[in-house]
Amino acid sequence: MIRDHNIVLGTLLGLLLPFSAAAAVAEGEGSTDLVSAITSGKATIAGRYRFERVDQDNALEDADASTLRLRLNYRTGQWNGWSAFAEFDHVFHLLFDDFNSGAGTSPRRDQYSTVADPKGSDLNQVYFDYSANDDWKFRFGRQRILLDNQRFVGGVGWRQNEQTYDAFTLNSKAFSKTALSYSYLNQVRRIFGQTVPGGKAALDGHLLNAKISVGEGFSVTPYYYLLDYKDAANFVNSTGTFGVRLAGDLKAGEGKISLLGEFASQSDAGDNANNYDADYLHVSALWALENGLSLGVAFESLGADSNAGTAFRTPLATGHAFNGWADQFLGTPADGLEDLYFTVKYKAGKWSLTGVYHDFSSEFGDSDYGDEFDLSAGRKLGERYGLLLKGAFFSHDSSSPLNKVDTNKFWIMLTANY
Repeated sequence: MIRDHNIVLGTLLGLLLPFSAAAAVAEGEGSTDLVSAITSGKATIAGRYRFERVDQDNALEDADASTLRLRLNYRTGQWNGWSAFAEFDHVFHLLFDDFNSGAGTSPRRDQYSTVADPKGSDLNQVYFDYSANDDWKFRFGRQRILLDNQRFVGGVGWRQNEQTYDAFTLNSKAFSKTALSYSYLNQVRRIFGQTVPGGKAALDGHLLNAKISVGEGFSVTPYYYLLDYKDAANFVNSTGTFGVRLAGDLKAGEGKISLLGEFASQSDAGDNANNYDADYLHVSALWALENGLSLGVAFESLGADSNAGTAFRTPLATGHAFNGWADQFLGTPADGLEDLYFTVKYKAGKWSLTGVYHDFSSEFGDSDYGDEFDLSAGRKLGERYGLLLKGAFFSHDSSSPLNKVDTNKFWIMLTANY
């Protein structure tokens, strides 16, 4: 296990900084008229309406959430290699709001199940880009950061209020067959908005990720993520994670097989009082046929350190995309989590159909946590609109040591983009 996070980070940055310094003095390209660059930009507006119902087998009342997100953004033209971008969101609660939006955002609604979509406005993104040349790009400000499949760093884009970061990011293609990314994080702005303490967290975060092409259709991605949180409530999330990811496609009959293998090792960092080590493993294969049918099998394990009573943590992940859409495992149980899951996808005309079955158990010990069926059907409605129907059905195991209950969720979502 790698424990001296500063040595690892210093070595990697020492290799990176000489190249970035040389690139920063290169002459940028673009408009030399600042006013024209600002006024010649592009504005877009998007709307996303969603109805969500949550039915849980406990004392909480069923939740019904009717929400609408309006998003306006504007990107300027370029001026000597510089450009800027701003994105503003507002989330409305329409018609009825019989739900708890979480993290203290909806007082007097604690009797309902949670739908984590609080109302309110948010300056979701505002940043400056600088392109020194085609190989080096810099970004400063509040931004979306999506790394790989968002298992470790993502935007939680399923929720109406997205997770973004106050950060500096450097992207480079200066190295042969390599896409290199480094981000320094000062603050994470979570999905609960800025009016509650749980809506943001200060940290010193360093994200290093390098995607390297290793053959036709394959890539290997080593990464190192150091998260050092500055407020006591989040010290438990201070971690150092080193991993490697191998992904690619193989031809197989009348289609292709998409393969993924990933392993990571995590230990405590910063002011985390838990002295622990835990591992992560994810392997998957998805066979996509030319007739529109895809069949997949996968196994994901978030390990546990039984001596410390602590498991592998992913505090910046887009958690809804993993371990079932019912969101029963957004945090890893103390005994870890193993998820064996099977996927079926089918293209039926304009419809995209998906079904997933999950079998959940502990990584340490021999506990069954339960299982889940997930179903979705989506399609485009013309060029600008979309429709999604989606359901998640989690059944807890009666022998499970976790405080879980049977949970059913259902969504209807409409999108519009202009």
